[in-house]
Amino acid sequence: MTSPAAQAATYAEAKAVARRLVEARLAARPLPGFPGPLPRNLAEAYQVQDAAIPLWPDAIAGWKVGRVPAPPGQEASSERLAGPIFARQVRPAGPGATPFPVLVGGFAAVEAEFVIRLGADAPAGKLDWTLDEADALVAAWHIGVETAGSPMADVNRIGGVAVAGDFGNNAGVILGPEIPGWRGRAPETMACEVLIEGRSMGVGSAASIPGGPMESLVFLLGHCAARGLPLKAGALIATGAATGVHDILAGQTARVTFGALGDIVCRAEPAQVGALGEIVT
Repeated sequence: MTSPAAQAATYAEAKAVARRLVEARLAARPLPGFPGPLPRNLAEAYQVQDAAIPLWPDAIAGWKVGRVPAPPGQEASSERLAGPIFARQVRPAGPGATPFPVLVGGFAAVEAEFVIRLGADAPAGKLDWTLDEADALVAAWHIGVETAGSPMADVNRIGGVAVAGDFGNNAGVILGPEIPGWRGRAPETMACEVLIEGRSMGVGSAASIPGGPMESLVFLLGHCAARGLPLKAGALIATGAATGVHDILAGQTARVTFGALGDIVCRAEPAQVGALGEIVT
């Protein structure tokens, strides 16, 4: 059993790491590696994330769900992880190229996403969910793009604990239109493709997400409730990278196409220092 002194030390380390991660993001400053002791497991990584959330000068608008990254050459784990999406980082897809910031020298990527929007609050304290119970909370599905990002260029290579600790390697979501008839569509019929500078980087569909997007929501409902952060009406849930995670550089343009459901075009631009304000004290 971990002693109270060891628990206090771990929590103090988590707070210090959280502050360094948030300060780096706000200053648009890359980090050469994880800024402190690497969490030993996902539980410790979420301690870092929990300490970082109150330091970020914005409200949570939703959550991203992803798979725990694997070493190069291996498939990602089926285990899921989560990170917050903040309100000022939700961008509506425009008729032209929607700009989004990337931290130069850090990590940046785009991911085709099926985004679930909730229409009702989840009960606080409910940890176990069925697909039908989760579905009853859903107001809509949208096409979207997760703009992944971190001050650590090697965040995925460091591993899942680094990803989970650093807001799930999330830097925002570009929200596209609602999917008509979403409840009656089979996941494999909702295809998508990511192209960067006109080059195809990956293809997939809603069926590419293990168990489908609703399994991501089931996971997140229990996960957030266990952390005392039950999901609320209006929350946006980016359910997973349907074609993979595709690195992008400042100045590049991506087109994420969902066939008849529409396209989202977005352009990576260098992040501006202080664009989201100062760290909360």
